[in-house]
Amino acid sequence: MHTPRPRPGPPRWLRLPRRTARLRLTVMYGAAFLACGAAVLGLTYLLEGRAKNPKVSLSEGSKANVSVSLQQALQQAIQQVRTAGLGQIAADDRRHLLIACGIALAIIAVAAAPLGWVIAGRVLRPLSTITAAARRISASSLNERLALPGPDDELKELADTLDSLFARLEASFGAQRRFAANASHELRTPLTRERTLLQVTLADPAATTGTWQDVSRELLASNAEQECLIEALLTLASSEAGLGERQLTDLAAVTSAALAVARPAISRLGLNVHAGIQPATVDGDPLLVQQLVTNLIDNAVRHNIPGGDIQITTTTSQAGAVLSVTNSGQGIPAAELDRLFQPFQRLGPRPARRDGGHGLGLSIVRAIATAHGASIGARARPEGGLAVDVTFLPPPPGPRI
Repeated sequence: MHTPRPRPGPPRWLRLPRRTARLRLTVMYGAAFLACGAAVLGLTYLLEGRAKNPKVSLSEGSKANVSVSLQQALQQAIQQVRTAGLGQIAADDRRHLLIACGIALAIIAVAAAPLGWVIAGRVLRPLSTITAAARRISASSLNERLALPGPDDELKELADTLDSLFARLEASFGAQRRFAANASHELRTPLTRERTLLQVTLADPAATTGTWQDVSRELLASNAEQECLIEALLTLASSEAGLGERQLTDLAAVTSAALAVARPAISRLGLNVHAGIQPATVDGDPLLVQQLVTNLIDNAVRHNIPGGDIQITTTTSQAGAVLSVTNSGQGIPAAELDRLFQPFQRLGPRPARRDGGHGLGLSIVRAIATAHGASIGARARPEGGLAVDVTFLPPPPGPRI
């Protein structure tokens, strides 16, 4: 099938220039200069014409008697001739003035374009600097900043905003790199342990059926650990992706259900539970809200001490529904609070340990709260342990569709 050739465009010298911001500003400045020049020259022409316009006074003629002498009539005729001559001179002067104004206006029109171009370039020079720096900064050089000098104007404000954006991007990219490195380490460690266990058992000529049964149980436990880790990673990724379907959820019912699931672990550690659960409505994803509550209670149980305390309350305030979970435990430095809400971070010597946790619980809580627009307040208790308050936004008024 014959493909038609595209029609050639017009020559480059016939094409319209690219409509850049500098070109538009040049046109605007040139039009403004031309309008101001025309206004000044027009006003000058009007004032000059009025100043040279002869005025004929007939006040003396009105005072004269009806019967005037021949001499007075002759003087009046001479005065009229003089007036006509002066009028002709004034008309010539106005014509010359009009021509001079036109020439001056043409000069202004010719000079307005380059002058507007220079001024527009001067105004847009910081913007060119910002554009060049933004193009130069990439994912591998997010530590660079614009640091635009100059007065505190709109362009300086734009540059400072971009610098703040680059700082947030640098922190986000760094967190993603750390997350990927920690996730790969957490997934690689059990696989290495499983491979080593199988290799040692295969190399042992005295391995019996009981030995292989023990190895199988170890592998099943390791597999369950990996399954929990992958499920936690998926939950974290889905919560960071945003909310799906929103529903009105009773936070008290969700908290009571999560507390009932945690009862065996609470009984095993001999923890004292103080629950003050009151109705509180949350507008959000029910599954994510349930995961948030479960992770907070699980964190309070896992990092407690034998015979410790747990306090769980749900209330409704002017700010919205509030979930509070407080637990006893080891002392937490105030500087370490923010680190606890980052993935794979714990207070122990290792980022994760084989106790069923991987340091993802509080990071999932923060991601779910952020997706719901909720605020998190965490504080270290002086006697040891952690207190976490999650405040959800109140449901929007009116019926839901």
